Amino acid sequence: MPAASVFTPEHIARLLAPYLAATTPPEPLFGQLATYLELLLKWNARTNLTAIREPEEIVRRHFGESLFAGQHLGSNLGGNLGGNLGDSATLLDFGSGAGFPGLPIQLLRPELQVTLAESQNKKSTFLREVVRTLGLKTEVWAGRVEAMPAARMFDVVALRAVDNMEAALAAASVRAARRLAILASARQSPPDLPGFSLESEVVVPGAADLRLLLMTPSKSPG
Repeated sequence: MPAASVFTPEHIARLLAPYLAATTPPEPLFGQLATYLELLLKWNARTNLTAIREPEEIVRRHFGESLFAGQHLGSNLGGNLGGNLGDSATLLDFGSGAGFPGLPIQLLRPELQVTLAESQNKKSTFLREVVRTLGLKTEVWAGRVEAMPAARMFDVVALRAVDNMEAALAAASVRAARRLAILASARQSPPDLPGFSLESEVVVPGAADLRLLLMTPSKSPG
């Protein structure tokens, strides 16, 4: 397995090819991911940001699965149909941790207004460092989503590997104006959320037991 120091943008691009089959990524993506990986490995050596420590697994599991989700957010979002959500579309990464799936989605879809919600101080500090280093417009909300202003809504709310998924979904659903994007185990039944219906369920490449669930409000905004 290559050492972290030889995880060039070209090598990362080869590892991520199966996850990006449905889109043409922006030119800076793989260089940005290489910088992100370097920061993550450096910080993870002294604080527990992610239990996955092998660089190749981080690229496949964290980057790849997040980017795969980012490809599937472009349809049925009000007036912004197709591959481009529009520069006014907003996405909330609920319980972002070390930035997944929100940061890779931001790099893949720079037109989105992404907010990373993370209440643990060490993790939110790391997220700010990545945002600063990469020069992103991404917002870091260093607190619980429940503490956001009650009226604050997002076009998409994304969740991946959060603690207490049932409670998280209940809190996330009141923030999702147009879509919930959930990376969940195939062993779990699709959530039964009042006011939401399952639009699609997609198998994530390289992870036979992982699904991307896309849920939309039963009555979408006009």
